[in-house]
Amino acid sequence: MVDEDRRSPAAAVFDALGGEYEKAFAGSAAHRASLKWLLERLGPGSRVLDVGSGTGRPTAAALAGAGHRVLGVDVSPVMVEIASRQVPEGEFRCADIRRMPLEDGAFDAVCVYFALLQMSRAEQSGLVRRLVRALRPGGLLVLATVPLDVEDFDGVFMGQAVRVTSFAARDVSALARGAGLTVLREESVMFTPTHPDARPEPQLFLHCRRDGTEPAG
Repeated sequence: MVDEDRRSPAAAVFDALGGEYEKAFAGSAAHRASLKWLLERLGPGSRVLDVGSGTGRPTAAALAGAGHRVLGVDVSPVMVEIASRQVPEGEFRCADIRRMPLEDGAFDAVCVYFALLQMSRAEQSGLVRRLVRALRPGGLLVLATVPLDVEDFDGVFMGQAVRVTSFAARDVSALARGAGLTVLREESVMFTPTHPDARPEPQLFLHCRRDGTEPAG
């Protein structure tokens, strides 16, 4: 379990949302296309880290269903419980990825679907570099975010108060390249979650490969 004194504000938000988050984003064609891109490029039995694994659907479920070894990490105990029940063939851990030890070169792929938005810019940049180091050379990283040039913005997400920090799209791409990734594909879409309190939001999907060189930082 996560130490309550060091618990991320994101945990409270996603504990409250629970399965409603999955329902709201189930219609995302861009997310499904992103997973298809990744699945087409993974070798059999690949080891994949799913950062901000949520309810386990669709990401961990798709990966585990294809025979890959999935480790999902989420700060929300409620989300981890749901994911463990919905995707029993995956492994799920309740932890703050910013503090969780990661072995260099341990994973064939890393997924980061909308898991950075409640971190500071410095934390986002540092985490992406750590995740790149956790990839084997040539490994794949998929990153999705809401590409807005905002810092410590107080907003409401599906009825929950949130404080959001992000980068403009060009800066997200620059962050990935600076961390030692080659961006193979970018997709920008507008998506409206299926929830009465949701609003249309821009989404950016980056599909990347770790360079053979050592990541910076």
